[in-house]
Amino acid sequence: MKDQYKEIFEGLVDAYYNGDFEDTIKYIIENKFNDKKEAQRVIANLCGVEVDFEEKDFIYNLKKAITMHSVKKDIVSKIQKCGNECTKDGGEAKCVSACPFDAILVNPIDNNKYIDYDICLSCGECVKACDSGKYMDAVQFLPIAEILKSGKKVIAAVAPAISGQFGEDVNLDMLRESFIKAGFTDMIEVAFAADMLSIKESVEFDKHVNNEEDLLITSCCCPMWVGMLKKVYSDLVKHVSPSVSPMIAMARVLKQLSPDIKVVFIGPCIAKKSEAKDKDLVGDVDYVLTFQELKVIFDALSIEPAQMKGIPALEYASRGGRLYARTGGVSEAIGDIVKELYPEKYKYFKAVQANGVPECRELLKKAQNGEIDATFLEGMGCVGGCVGGPKKLIDKEKGKEAVDKAAYKSPVKVATHSHVMDEVLGRIGITSLKDFEDPKKIEIFERNF
Repeated sequence: MKDQYKEIFEGLVDAYYNGDFEDTIKYIIENKFNDKKEAQRVIANLCGVEVDFEEKDFIYNLKKAITMHSVKKDIVSKIQKCGNECTKDGGEAKCVSACPFDAILVNPIDNNKYIDYDICLSCGECVKACDSGKYMDAVQFLPIAEILKSGKKVIAAVAPAISGQFGEDVNLDMLRESFIKAGFTDMIEVAFAADMLSIKESVEFDKHVNNEEDLLITSCCCPMWVGMLKKVYSDLVKHVSPSVSPMIAMARVLKQLSPDIKVVFIGPCIAKKSEAKDKDLVGDVDYVLTFQELKVIFDALSIEPAQMKGIPALEYASRGGRLYARTGGVSEAIGDIVKELYPEKYKYFKAVQANGVPECRELLKKAQNGEIDATFLEGMGCVGGCVGGPKKLIDKEKGKEAVDKAAYKSPVKVATHSHVMDEVLGRIGITSLKDFEDPKKIEIFERNF
């Protein structure tokens, strides 16, 4: 979140909890902006909702949208016009250069930039690139706050990359207590769903790879990777495992076990907000927050994770599931399971990874041309993997160190060794490895590409 919006967002959260929401909005509009329309657009984005911009009824419409949970359709928005102020020597604007999908277009008349939503994957690179904050991603917390205040069950499903983000000494138990203090019912590691998918992807590998010429492309984790496959390299889709991401798998499992809950995913990625709204996935994850947004929320609610004693949880996520947070982690997790379950196939398990959009494009282009010496492809749109996401709180090197530390100290070394895994899979009707070959039983983990 850009610095110029952090104070405003923190004020909105504080006001929503303390009952002076209307007065705070009026103050922001009158004192923080020169243009009322711009102020309304910023406030609507920070509240994460769709609003009719009518000056007289703006606050009424805003409150109504929050209580009706009218989450904003466009994840990334351009909130101000701009010209050539960020270009140098006739070069491209920062947002145009940063967009990996060429979705930022330029009006030749006034040089204003705008988003082509038919191409945009809501990766957030334009948000990160624009120093003046003319691009924003919608913050979905206030609709969540409305649900939290109602006392309904809301689960915080945290990405594996959360390790280390709130301080070197802040462990998962301390974060769990922080979420509960914020009103969430509980916190769950999405790494556990990554474990489930690692088993599924291993079964897929056994099914599809029978020699050194065969290929399996993982669809786990990254919506940018999936978007490239679907939109640019569609002829490779036949090699793609039809698995949902760990985020979606976690939400589906939680809702099958407890249909009345709401699931909020928290991670370093803007594109996850868009993934949650994909037509075939709508309703699985209810809301998405980023680490940067969560930090401001904790600050507004005077919650300091580093000061928590922690609420212990049973260890249930494996080393491999937690490693999904960084480049190579998916390959390592699935490779370990293939080695254990299908030792005769492990000799064919040759993984290659790409991180960052340019590398992903190059890898997929080589795969398209048959120029790749590998049987398993892993790709992540951010350099370093999820630990390098646009809404991280610490640099990717420290993020990787923290993730590795959390992963390698897990008492569950391989997902198939977990009795908690056996119990949860049993509760959703999967009681054997053979069940992972049953299309009906694994529907919960699949999508149609």
